[in-house]
Amino acid sequence: MTRAATPRRARDRRDSYGLRAVGGAGAPLLALAGLAVVAWFTLGLLGAPVGAPGSQPGNVTGVVATAAPSNVVIVPPKVEVPGSIVYVKAGNVWVQSGKGAHQVTTSGHASMPSWSPDGQWIYYVETSDANGFFPFSGSARRYSMTVPTVMRVHPDGSNQPESILTGRYQIGRYTWFRWLRQPVLSPDGRTIALLSDAPDPVRSDVVLQLFNVRTKALTNPRLGETAGHTDPAWRPDGGVLLYVRNGLDGAKGTPTIMRYDPATKRSTSLTGPGYLSPAWSRDGQFVAATRTDSFGTNIVILDARRGTELLRLTDDDRSWSPVWSPKGDAIAFLRLENGIVDLRMTKLGGSAPNWTVGETTNLTTVSALDGASRPGWFVPPEQLPALPAASPSAASGIPSPSASGQ
Repeated sequence: MTRAATPRRARDRRDSYGLRAVGGAGAPLLALAGLAVVAWFTLGLLGAPVGAPGSQPGNVTGVVATAAPSNVVIVPPKVEVPGSIVYVKAGNVWVQSGKGAHQVTTSGHASMPSWSPDGQWIYYVETSDANGFFPFSGSARRYSMTVPTVMRVHPDGSNQPESILTGRYQIGRYTWFRWLRQPVLSPDGRTIALLSDAPDPVRSDVVLQLFNVRTKALTNPRLGETAGHTDPAWRPDGGVLLYVRNGLDGAKGTPTIMRYDPATKRSTSLTGPGYLSPAWSRDGQFVAATRTDSFGTNIVILDARRGTELLRLTDDDRSWSPVWSPKGDAIAFLRLENGIVDLRMTKLGGSAPNWTVGETTNLTTVSALDGASRPGWFVPPEQLPALPAASPSAASGIPSPSASGQ
């Protein structure tokens, strides 16, 4: 057997980007450069660890906030959410709907949830501790490692979570793990877009890959490995998959939203540097995104064809990870205030593309949500308004959500 290259370092499940080594002195101290760049850049935007009091200059008033207990999400009394929003708190998946929120998973090891298009399932990543045995510096050593698995569960928690894809990596007598991040099911239910360093985690970077739900095959479309990828997002008709290509210009992060066409297998840039975490509007004409600069992160709306910025929703420099209401009249996002991450929602007034920025509502308060897990929003089709007749995406036949990945 050819001697393996230096493996990625094992990671603590509380350290979702793998910046902290775990285990004893024998644990690897080096990670492949691409993953380190992605990790450094992403956490650098938000402060580390995300959600820790005082971790970000959000505590500008001098107020020391106390987060709610790990098994509590505080929903303000007058808030009523149309449909359901999924997010993570303390390593568990939560769903907020109507006037309340309920906990779906209980392991404390969950992250990165997303809805199936029909709202019947929540896909997410579950991690588990395991022992690894892998070559490093010329000899095999034992490690403490955290293995990710793509899972799914019903939003009411009525079933045992089901395993879809494991990151456990076995080659001969050696055991290691592959990274699996941000699973998102395609509108037709056939393909999960995710981020992985499969098939060989010692020679690959964490990049966009496509998992065939039926054949269980994981395919790398080979879209480049400059500094890894993040944030996959399917257009509602499945015709385009957005993702973020990370990069650095000196010490400055240069994330760029890219668009991948599954039919032509080609990838082109939607934006220049400075944009990440894209989220489609239901009609496929607009994209909500995080705009990052030297001051922080804010929420913007982009033209989905040209990538031009149409509207900036926030100017607090502490907002990120937007999700578009399927009704098209609001955008929810994460915000850091007094060192605690919560969910906010801004209403859109007027009509596209000439919206006005409406009222911002606190959907949660002092709840310490997971800042590294994007929220997702589902509204049943019967509660959605009709798409405008002039919408190009509507004319091309965006389907009603019906796929569950079975």
